[in-house]
Amino acid sequence: QVHLVESGGGLVQPGGSLTLSCAVAGVSVRVSAMGWYRQAPGKQRELVARIFSSGNANYIDYIDSVKGRFAISRDNAKNTVYLQMNSLKPEDTAVYYCNANWGDLTSWGQGTQVTVSS
Repeated sequence: QVHLVESGGGLVQPGGSLTLSCAVAGVSVRVSAMGWYRQAPGKQRELVARIFSSGNANYIDYIDSVKGRFAISRDNAKNTVYLQMNSLKPEDTAVYYCNANWGDLTSWGQGTQVTVSS
């Protein structure tokens, strides 16, 4: 059984930083396509960043609104994926979810709240 557990959310002032963690059990982050999504009140869930491997190459994608501010990474030894968020803005406020895709399967974490407010 696959479990994804997010942590690291909280309240931060505009311009501040947070690092989200997603601890994964039951599937390797090295062979899965791992993504961070977010959902703000009244809005659809959107993909923020993803990291995946194809052959010997690693690929990383970001939505335009977070490019240069957020960084996704993974620690294969800890089977954990991170989202480093810098220069946070009020519009980054949302529940952030970790997602794993492998083969035809997908799994979600329970989400962690990020609130950017002064």
